[in-house]
Amino acid sequence: MIELRPFNKLGGADHGWLKAKHHFSFASYYDPGNVGHGSLRVWNDDEIAPNSGFPPHPHANMEIITYVREGAITHQDSMGNKGRTEAGDVQVMSAGSGVRHSEYNLEPVKTTLFQIWIEPTKDGGEPAWGAKPFPKGDRSGRLVTLASGFKADSDALPIRADARVLATTLKAGESASYAAGKTRNLYLVPAVGAVEVNGVRVNARDGAAIRDEATVSITALEDSEVVLVDAA
Repeated sequence: MIELRPFNKLGGADHGWLKAKHHFSFASYYDPGNVGHGSLRVWNDDEIAPNSGFPPHPHANMEIITYVREGAITHQDSMGNKGRTEAGDVQVMSAGSGVRHSEYNLEPVKTTLFQIWIEPTKDGGEPAWGAKPFPKGDRSGRLVTLASGFKADSDALPIRADARVLATTLKAGESASYAAGKTRNLYLVPAVGAVEVNGVRVNARDGAAIRDEATVSITALEDSEVVLVDAA
């Protein structure tokens, strides 16, 4: 089963410096019938104006993955971590028992990103942060795991969840497939382009909530960049 969630029907907010679309119930956009997809709780599509961002604020008991699409985001947290994550790269933060962090776009251009929150397998623990480049050329024509809670995914950024985050870039006509099993909850969003997912067209920034599909086949209808979450 694939439920299409068109970008133009997503909830959202316009704060001037931040234009956000929410694939699930979040902040002032409250939808009790759409609070997540399995352990996936948040998928925000954010556009952040130059020289603006999120001042220090707290998180706890959540795995937070940031996929930068354009520009760059500069992170600083109460653990002493500092880092700049640019387009094509990924950062993860395990909030654990509690952490404060800030996220700013210090670039002269807007930054666009997906921020993805996944529930951890258990609460508490020391918070952690990490970032890593994932060159788009390395994921051309195939799904690459960016963040994962599975030990076998040794090249991915670690998260403390029964989940993985994957991405691929596909030229028009190319395909990639993913076998997750029918018990998993998958959520797919093309950052750019348009794809067909098991026969369903998904345009740029649309969401596709996938359940009860043993294998997912993704075919690019035009040059595309796709992010996929596999969650419990």
